[in-house]
Amino acid sequence: MRRFCLTLTFLSAFLSFSIAQKQYQLKSPNGKLELSIEAGDKICYSLKHENTAIIVSSPISMSLSNNKILGVKSKVKNIRRRMIDENITTAIYKRSEIRNRCNELSLTFRDGFQLEFRAYDEGVAYRFIVTENKPFNVIAEEATFNFDDDYMTYIPYVRGGKNKKVEDQFFNSFENVYTHVNLSEMGTNQLAFTPVVVELKDGKKLCIAESDVESYPGMFVRNANQSNSLKGVFAPCPKETVQGGHNKLQKLVTAREDYIAKCSGRRSFPWRIAIVSSDDKELLDNDMVYKLAAPSRLEDTSWIKPGKVAWEWWNSCGLSGVDFKAGVNNVTYKAYIDFASKHGIEYVILDEGWAVNLKADLFQVVPEIDLKELVAYADSKHVGLILWAGYYAFERDLERICKHYSELGIKGFKVDFMDRDDQAMVDFHYRGAEIAAKYHLMLDYHGTYKPTGMNRTYPNVINFEGVHGLEQLKFSGSENVDQVTYDVTMPFIRMIAGPVDYTQGAMKNGNKRNFRAVNEEPMSMGTRCRQLAEYVIFEAPLSMLCDSPVLYERESECTSYISDIPTVWDETKALNGKIGEYISMARRKGDVWYVGALTNWKKRTMEFDLSFLGEGEWTIELYKDGINADKIASDYQKSVIFVPQNRKLTVNLAEGGGCAMKIYKK
Repeated sequence: MRRFCLTLTFLSAFLSFSIAQKQYQLKSPNGKLELSIEAGDKICYSLKHENTAIIVSSPISMSLSNNKILGVKSKVKNIRRRMIDENITTAIYKRSEIRNRCNELSLTFRDGFQLEFRAYDEGVAYRFIVTENKPFNVIAEEATFNFDDDYMTYIPYVRGGKNKKVEDQFFNSFENVYTHVNLSEMGTNQLAFTPVVVELKDGKKLCIAESDVESYPGMFVRNANQSNSLKGVFAPCPKETVQGGHNKLQKLVTAREDYIAKCSGRRSFPWRIAIVSSDDKELLDNDMVYKLAAPSRLEDTSWIKPGKVAWEWWNSCGLSGVDFKAGVNNVTYKAYIDFASKHGIEYVILDEGWAVNLKADLFQVVPEIDLKELVAYADSKHVGLILWAGYYAFERDLERICKHYSELGIKGFKVDFMDRDDQAMVDFHYRGAEIAAKYHLMLDYHGTYKPTGMNRTYPNVINFEGVHGLEQLKFSGSENVDQVTYDVTMPFIRMIAGPVDYTQGAMKNGNKRNFRAVNEEPMSMGTRCRQLAEYVIFEAPLSMLCDSPVLYERESECTSYISDIPTVWDETKALNGKIGEYISMARRKGDVWYVGALTNWKKRTMEFDLSFLGEGEWTIELYKDGINADKIASDYQKSVIFVPQNRKLTVNLAEGGGCAMKIYKK
């Protein structure tokens, strides 16, 4: 009798646990990815790809005001499943059309929220949705990524974070190279900004990213206890700010609230994304951030004209052989306009200096600049002008600035020094995009966090920095920075999020031995052909020509390649790649293909499979490292050849080198 009672007790407890701990599965369309969700005392998820564990049981929750926690003892009310299979036509992107195909599971809970999960062939995503229509604050979000081993990771730490308190790291430029360490070796006090990549078993990789971050802070990750885990960290809302920072163009947070987001009622929250690759090159071809973003809010995008930009800041107005003092003045900018017009370059940017310094007032223009005259001159040359703007100067009088400069004929703004991604700053980005679009202005958000799909929602926002770009080489020597290795790492990680404002195009080039940081006559790290290839590899609808018109005029072949290359594409193909080692990509616009390849500091022979070209006879304009590029980094060779019948092409790349191609029908 006692054994019978014990059996009943055990059976009752087991049935009670089974009922309470509900489990749900969601598979990708090809069946290789399987997401498992447990909804019991806590909501946890896990992910596997075929027989490989990707993420092991990881809790997720949101803590709201009034001591309400979504995801703790939450009861499922109903479930809904559906398959999504549609084509997304893009406005400005790396391909003109995207197939959006996934399986979706939506769980509705009794305590006023939903969880949506999506499984794509290339990754999974989830997001919270609060369904009750009354104001609330988000106190915290639990976003956990647990792993079954101490894997190596590629981590972009907040710069200088090792010596700062965690709360002080929320103010940062989102520019740093990658640290390659085991999870357990991560700095316990250091924040890293996403995306990040974790190396798994069987050569597979996981990229953690996010999309549709609107009126909510961006996600950092941290490993505070040297575990096999990464946890999301979010900046609290600013409570008090003061004007300060770079030339008094920033808002510095002096106190923060005890919550991360203030919400007015029913809303969805950002997608947490886990991208899975079996081959590194799959990371180069991923569209999940774009697919999960809110659709475009602009009915008409025909006025948005991406293109290339002649830029004076990187080369320090580096004109020579002229009869005027080069600097921030009309005659200098007219020289840049003349250069742009001659080579079919769509824009010239007036970077920092055209507005009076330390005033944070974009209506105070320095006396050396006559914007009305410059706009008229540029118009006569079929060139558009873009103005640089410090964040606070732009934000404080946003609509009046957009209206005034749009009416003057300015085509857009490069907005700089935001350096935060808390809810207030994210709100500014969306408000700026909406108002700029109202006046048909493009935006390049420089000095900011990585994109999270805004380039789909507001296609007039065409570039984002959040990248360790070429500008760093004006100040950082090779003893501090390995930009060559970064260049073959960043596209697999940061570029998953979207476009970069990297600003390539240097005509002075240095190898590992002779590179040096020079402010006024800067050089790139790596070969000349590397710079050409970066116009193919790096996604940037507004693509800078960073060097001096004088140097471009001396290098007519390279300038021709750069000035002809498109910045928005109909098709993109990752050909080959390995993080931190090498990369090759092909992009098509109309009937013309461009191919680019980069290597790290190891010289290598790369074979290109050009079978994607299809039938017919094709011609290649090939730019490859010269035989002496290992000594003189600017050495290159241009040749015109035919695509071999077997569609295989072999090219030698120098150390820190690259190659670039333009391929068209014979």
